[in-house]
Amino acid sequence: MIEVLRAGPLTTVQDLGRPGYAHLGVPRAGALDGPALRLANRLVGNSPDAAGLEVTAGGCSLRLSTAGTVALTGACAPLSVAGRPAGFGLPVPVPAGAVVTVGRAVHGVRSYLAIGGGVEVAPVLGSRSTDTLSGLGPRPLRDGDSLPLGRSAEPSSVDFVPWRPPPAALALRIALGPRADWFTDEAVAALLGTAYTVSPVSNRVGARLSGAALPRAVAGELPSEGIVLGAVQVPASGQPLIFLADHPTTGGYPVIGVVDDVTPLAQAVPGTTVTFHGPQR
Repeated sequence: MIEVLRAGPLTTVQDLGRPGYAHLGVPRAGALDGPALRLANRLVGNSPDAAGLEVTAGGCSLRLSTAGTVALTGACAPLSVAGRPAGFGLPVPVPAGAVVTVGRAVHGVRSYLAIGGGVEVAPVLGSRSTDTLSGLGPRPLRDGDSLPLGRSAEPSSVDFVPWRPPPAALALRIALGPRADWFTDEAVAALLGTAYTVSPVSNRVGARLSGAALPRAVAGELPSEGIVLGAVQVPASGQPLIFLADHPTTGGYPVIGVVDDVTPLAQAVPGTTVTFHGPQR
């Protein structure tokens, strides 16, 4: 078992999500930085889709009831075991009863803590992921929670994992549509030709951007229609919003385009510059 001593501002259980249920109104959820979770699982000997902890910005503290192995990846943060500094991006042995502490993220937003055996909370629709929008899966961790662990395997023998801090500027590839024709030519030119910044009010549902407003050519109301991962929706404010893993499956504001890979946004701190590139209309 894992005892949660300090949950931090937002620590959730995440695996690779529950894709394939959008027709039932269920978002995919899952780790925002999938490659980071896969790496952490590999370091401790878990399967790639084992559930770990997504630790957002402010860290957390846990106690393992039995000896095991942990690994921290994703956003770079200090890691300690039983009060002693431990390596980032490495398999770290943990004695029985020792406290594992993840500190505040130094670079990036979301760190991933894998524990040998994986977090084995009850799956919902084939996934153990917390969905912060729909409430499916386990709720975000609270102080005093206990989490079950699976049977651990042999950890990796790797002694070096390359890592570099997330960039201060992201260039995202976007395909225009399905509702690009609801916007003026000037709006499309602004989307593809100016820089935006990531807003502090971003979360697992979506990355809100601040920058040039995108004026509409069609002023009417749009019936709700399907939303996919990476959809760039433009609400009444004219400021674009990029939907992430916990996105709703339908929405009524027009979608001007779809980003093909939102993974870099998982580690984009507020103020990160975002530009879009893609074919002109």
